[in-house]
Amino acid sequence: MNRRAVLGGLGGLGLTALAGCLGSLGMDVHESSPAGVDASVRSETGYDQTEIETVTVEEDVGVGAASETIAVTNYLTEHEKAVDMGPLGRQRGAVFMVLTTPQIGAAGRNFNPVEEMDAEELVALVEDNYDDISNITNEETAEITILEQTTTRSRFSADATFDGHSLEVDLHVSEAVEAGDDLLVTIGVYPQQVRSMEQSNILELMEGVATDLELDDADEDDEDNETDGDNADETDGDDADEDDETDDDDSSDDDSDETNDSDDDGLLGTLE
Repeated sequence: MNRRAVLGGLGGLGLTALAGCLGSLGMDVHESSPAGVDASVRSETGYDQTEIETVTVEEDVGVGAASETIAVTNYLTEHEKAVDMGPLGRQRGAVFMVLTTPQIGAAGRNFNPVEEMDAEELVALVEDNYDDISNITNEETAEITILEQTTTRSRFSADATFDGHSLEVDLHVSEAVEAGDDLLVTIGVYPQQVRSMEQSNILELMEGVATDLELDDADEDDEDNETDGDNADETDGDDADEDDETDDDDSSDDDSDETNDSDDDGLLGTLE
């Protein structure tokens, strides 16, 4: 399965049981707003916003003419970073995701179970939906501030498979906070061999979550990736842009690296 399955699990959990009640309240369509990470924090940590996924979970309730469809639309904003993965070389193996899901409330009650889920329950959904992640163990739990709210964040160790190779990874999960009319959780993952650098980056990304996200941010970051390449630093990118046609060999090498990175769908995308 892929990252879309995580959205289905988080955003649609318990929807079938609650759908009849929501429909009777006239609440048959629900949509969150996307959130992400402040651009300055992305720049400091080296993560690029790569995609904003919209996933709608639908459930049909009732029989025949009395049936209706309850729809819940969630957003998952994805960020990736190329890191050293040993024998696998430099790959987009560090991933940070921001999930928003509507609160679905009425009469002072919230029907979305994500609000009450702890980190253990949230990470269990990840384990259930990714066949190549297993042996998840809670190693650390602490508090963190996201959107000016104090919540719990946990770091888990896990075994994973990346492009056919066994890999030990860290999974970071933050419990839900309110984001306007939505609930927001974050998930970060990277190979354990880069923990000394990426753990602090993931925590900084969590604290840098922002709701004033423009939908074209991902496109802008993608354009930056095409210019610089995941496997080249800014100096290499500038040199490649300034090279003329007489440097075709060097330019071809850079283009090859960029193509390899663009074909890689990131760590969680490869765990399928």
